[in-house]
Amino acid sequence: MVPHIAVILTDKERKILWVNQDFVEMTGYALDEVIGRSPGQVLQGPHSEKEAIRRIRKGLNNHVPLKEQIINYRKNGEPYVCKLVIHPIFGNDHELTHFIAFEVDGDVIKEEEALPLMSLSNKYNSSSLKGVEEVKLYFKLKELLQQEELYLDPNLTLKNVADRLATNTKYLSQVVNHHSGKNFQHFINNYRVAESKKQIIDSDNKNYTLYGIARQCGFKNKSTFYKVFKEITGMTPREFQKQNGQA
Repeated sequence: MVPHIAVILTDKERKILWVNQDFVEMTGYALDEVIGRSPGQVLQGPHSEKEAIRRIRKGLNNHVPLKEQIINYRKNGEPYVCKLVIHPIFGNDHELTHFIAFEVDGDVIKEEEALPLMSLSNKYNSSSLKGVEEVKLYFKLKELLQQEELYLDPNLTLKNVADRLATNTKYLSQVVNHHSGKNFQHFINNYRVAESKKQIIDSDNKNYTLYGIARQCGFKNKSTFYKVFKEITGMTPREFQKQNGQA
């Protein structure tokens, strides 16, 4: 499963300017419902821990990166554990201009340390607006892949995707590596493996071979499929199939 990482960009007054699609899916709020409001005003509720709120405010007031966990609320009123990282953004004159937050659902993601964006010691450079533009491009890429399932095309190339995003291959490759910790091919293969897992456990596919499923999910050959699947999941496709009662 490719994890959802919600991104919130605010101005220096902590009013929301932009959120990504993962935020919408995680919280139920669309951009036009939250723009101009503070994240706390939108997401915090009766059981949001006061000490966590105090620590977040202190970090924001001191303009330092911070990592925290807090109970937040979706639009439908459902509480969830929010694990978040917030970075201050500074202009060329070293004056504060924005804040950017990365958030995951702690009820779904138990080991957020494995996600580069969720580490305060990652390669994300929060010192300028260039970093913000990188983040926006990275999540535009994720949204394009999720919405159009481009990874199902076995002939998909870095150039195909760069052209769709109106950027160049060198910059897109750099952004993918920077924010996912993977090269472009490995990044795409994570989507293919996630789709393969869904198809393997789908009872409607019981008459398909594993390689037949792999081809539908964007893999060109059997050996690559087996190698990549085991690298990502820690088991072979056959072992995964047996574990899920489909063998």
